[in-house]
Amino acid sequence: MIKAGIIGGSGYTAGELLRLLVHHAEVEIDFVYSTTNAGKAIASVHHDLTGLLNLDFTDEINTSVDVIFLCLGHGNSKKFLLEHKVAEHTVIIDLSNDFRLEADAQFEGRSFVYGLPELVKEKIAQANAIANPGCFATAIQLALLPMAEAGLLPEEIHTTGITGSTGAGVQPSATSHFSWRNNNLSWYKPFDHQHLGEINQSLKQTDQKDHHVRFLPYRGNFSRGIFASNYFKFEGEVQKAKEIYKEFYKDSPFTHVSENELHLKQVVNTNLCFVHLHQHDDLLMVTSIIDNLLKGASGQAVQNMNLIFGIEEKQGLELKASYF
Repeated sequence: MIKAGIIGGSGYTAGELLRLLVHHAEVEIDFVYSTTNAGKAIASVHHDLTGLLNLDFTDEINTSVDVIFLCLGHGNSKKFLLEHKVAEHTVIIDLSNDFRLEADAQFEGRSFVYGLPELVKEKIAQANAIANPGCFATAIQLALLPMAEAGLLPEEIHTTGITGSTGAGVQPSATSHFSWRNNNLSWYKPFDHQHLGEINQSLKQTDQKDHHVRFLPYRGNFSRGIFASNYFKFEGEVQKAKEIYKEFYKDSPFTHVSENELHLKQVVNTNLCFVHLHQHDDLLMVTSIIDNLLKGASGQAVQNMNLIFGIEEKQGLELKASYF
C-alpha cells in the first residue's frame, strides 16, 4: 500500500486529490497538512468526504511517506522543501509551477521531471520528483505536440483558451466572485500567460524549433473545464493529420482524437482529453478539452503517481462525465 501525504490540503486541487485517493485501491492517505485548518476535520472543509475520510488536518508532517503531493501556491513549494527535509525514497509530485522549466528542475538534490505522460511516460516512470504541468499548458500541448513531432508545426500558432472559475483557486477574488463571473466573459494576461514557458519548452524539445504561440486566455462563466482552440498554417490533408494524432496517442489511455465537434461536458469530472481537427483552406484548427482540476492538475498527478509506482495507469481515475 502506498502511503501518501498532501501539503496544502484545503484548496481545490487538494480536494480533488483526496476524492481520487480515498477511492484508490493502492493508496492510504497518511496525512493532510494545512496550517490554517490544523485540528479540524477534513470533511469540515471538503464536505463531500463526510463518511469517507475520518482524518483531521494536521500541521505535522511524516517526511517518510511514499509520496508527497505539494498543492501549494506558486513559489511556495520551493520554500516548503527548504524548510522540510523529505526522505530520499519519498516521491515528490508538485502541482505548482516552481519546477516546470529546465532552469528550475534541479533542486536540493532532486531532478524534477516535467510530468506530461503523453510526452515522456518512460521518463516519468523512473522519476522520484515530478513537476506536474499547468492546466492550460496541458490542454494546449496535447493539441500541438503530435504536429511538432511530425515536423509539421509552423513557428506561428494562434491559440485561444477559456477556463472555468476554479482555475483561479479557492480564495475569492474580484474576477471569481459569482456576481461578476456569471453571465460574463473577459480575457486576461493576453500573450503573456505564465504557462507559455512550459509550452514553448516542450515544443522546442520535440522538434528543435522556436515557436511563437500567440495565446489569449479567457475567463468563463462556469466552474471547471478548459476549451482551447489552436490554428496554424498546414498544407496537407486533414485526414493525414488525424492519422498523425492517432498514432501519437495510441498508447495514451486518456487522450483521444474525436471525429465529433467538442463540448466541455464530454470531459468535466474526468481525466480525459479530447482533441478534434478541422481544416479550413490552408489552416488547421486543433481543439482540445480537459477538466482543469483533473487532467489539468490532480488527475494528472495521480496518473504520474501510478506510472512511478508501476500501477496500471488508469487506476483510481475511471471517472465518468455528466452531460446534464
